[in-house]
Amino acid sequence: MSENNTPANGQVSSGAHTSFWTDSEPTIMYAPLTQHATTDVVVVGGGIAGLTVAYCLLKAGKQVILVEDGHIGSGETGRTTAHLANALDDRFYELDKVFGEDITKLAAESHGSAIDFIENTCLVENIECDFKRVDGYLFLDPSDQAESLEKEYISAKRAGLQVEKVLSVPGMIFQPGPSLKFSNQAQFHPMKYLKGLCEAVIRKGGKIYTDTRAQEVSGSGIVTADGVKILADYVVVATNAPINSKYILPMRQFAYRSYVIGALVEKSKLPEVLWWDTGNYDMDADNPPYHYVRTEPYNETHHLLICGGEDHAVALADAENMVEEKRYNSLETWARQYFPMGEVIYRWSGQIMEPIDLLGYIGKTPADPNSNIYIVTGDSGHGLTHGTIAGILLTDMMTGKENPWEKVYNPSRMNIIKKAIAWMKEFSVGFLDYLATKPTDTDASKIQELKQDEGTIIKLEGTHYGAYRDKNNQLHLVDAKCTHMGCIVKWNNDEKSWDCPCHGSRFSYNGTVLNGPANEPLDYHKDNHMKFE
Repeated sequence: MSENNTPANGQVSSGAHTSFWTDSEPTIMYAPLTQHATTDVVVVGGGIAGLTVAYCLLKAGKQVILVEDGHIGSGETGRTTAHLANALDDRFYELDKVFGEDITKLAAESHGSAIDFIENTCLVENIECDFKRVDGYLFLDPSDQAESLEKEYISAKRAGLQVEKVLSVPGMIFQPGPSLKFSNQAQFHPMKYLKGLCEAVIRKGGKIYTDTRAQEVSGSGIVTADGVKILADYVVVATNAPINSKYILPMRQFAYRSYVIGALVEKSKLPEVLWWDTGNYDMDADNPPYHYVRTEPYNETHHLLICGGEDHAVALADAENMVEEKRYNSLETWARQYFPMGEVIYRWSGQIMEPIDLLGYIGKTPADPNSNIYIVTGDSGHGLTHGTIAGILLTDMMTGKENPWEKVYNPSRMNIIKKAIAWMKEFSVGFLDYLATKPTDTDASKIQELKQDEGTIIKLEGTHYGAYRDKNNQLHLVDAKCTHMGCIVKWNNDEKSWDCPCHGSRFSYNGTVLNGPANEPLDYHKDNHMKFE
């Protein structure tokens, strides 16, 4: 989910659900940009990637302006589960196969260094964000084989991680058996951290503007949706899905939605650790969906158990016969098998960009090695450490300092692997199912049947429209062709958004862009709604 987004319906998040992180902290916002400006670097995106890049560049002596078209953290940073781990979701033995042991070790090193960076920044800048070093436990899903843990232990150990075999996992009701313990992981409150980063950026002379959309990106800088120009020597696009790469990068990564519940649990019931399972191979042997769990202080008597998972390709949940809003029930059912949780009081979802070869992209825009435009994308579920890596790496690249991570995250690399083929297969099956349900002209009658707070696609005189009836019974129509590459969007009844199944772009009910790679809104037809009543 793009950090470069406008909150839907006046909210401070890019979805209908509010995460615990954004609910527990005041909204972070600044004035919009209203005058032309000149700077060394302009950063697009106000999440952890954009702010860390700005912070690091300021420390290196660069002038920096950051623009965010929502509020700070209104994209993915505010919707994560906030695991800080170098125990990567994509197995180290898989990374060994694709990249070799040397690159795998550098990848592990970079994420470990990102955790160290966050910890040190909290100390140096006096940021109170509940940062804490914790252990992480990887345990077998019942559908998986014990040999996968053995392979992961060998590869993780070789990559330099502090990992050991254990026979039990603390805090779990149902013990999964032999597991792996990863020491020196961490957790924090991401919005508190962003607040501290913003204050540090301002102290160091940086400028931050919110409610400021970067409409055009070029080698000379950006132009906002209001026509205001920022001239810059360098541009960094840190919007989760880059808005400046229409074809190359969207074809090298896949957009997934992941779901989160937050449940009350008595403080004495669970330790502060991270838990991950190896994924459900019965559901998808090629790309097994996994779960990730942690706790967070909530009040004097309770912690919040935060559990994520039930991922699916964006807009293609129906292909698995489970619509978006039902994913929370499935997540809760799974979590109650393992953890002593009480009432579920939070539900939200987020978006993950999965690169085709498992590692993210940080560096110069692909196909243009002489470009002064840099991108950060493809976090593969580790957006907080990935965004932090970007701050360190891009600063080194712009200041001429050699960094071995550059070859790890080079956006111009191209590896087609077995897992990518599995993703393509999953997408193809879901997309064909979606195409089979595309409406015909006769479906215009659906308008009359549309319930309040629901949306659907209709076809009138050969044109597809997205129709949404709000809670006040007012009808809202948008053109249903995604402004990225023309695919027909689908209604996400969970987050009340129009989602594109092709490359993961998302739009609010009135067409406002919530997530790239699209950077133009859907045409909105509110004034014409009466003729459909």
